[in-house]
Amino acid sequence: MLMLWIKTLHIVLVASWFAGLFYLPRIFVNLAMTPPGSIAERERLLLMARKLFRFMTPIAVLALAFGLTLWLVYGVGSGSGWLRVKLLVVVLLLIYHGWCGVTLGRFERGVERHNHVWFRWLNEAPVLLLLAAVALAVVKPF
Repeated sequence: MLMLWIKTLHIVLVASWFAGLFYLPRIFVNLAMTPPGSIAERERLLLMARKLFRFMTPIAVLALAFGLTLWLVYGVGSGSGWLRVKLLVVVLLLIYHGWCGVTLGRFERGVERHNHVWFRWLNEAPVLLLLAAVALAVVKPF
């Protein structure tokens, strides 16, 4: 029974983490579109981005902790190929999460130079990673 609660919390936390991974790059799109003289708008967007990043980071840590518990304590997916690939997807998500933090810092320092189109394309990465993670966990293709 405890395993089912851990799995439930893992799923809810992963969904919450992805909400942040979907929305933070959208804030980057808006920051990249902010006219140079719009200081109040820029500061408001930076505040939103900082708060979101600070909120989603502990959620990511908890999601990982519950996922690792399912794997290492309960043996979910042990020895299967799909889990190895899913772990690769998780590593890519962690890299993406870190990139979001670095990008936020670049916006705060005023040195980010990518345009809004670039951020729109990068905003699609977590969608593809979510699709891969869910498909691997549900279909277990190998």
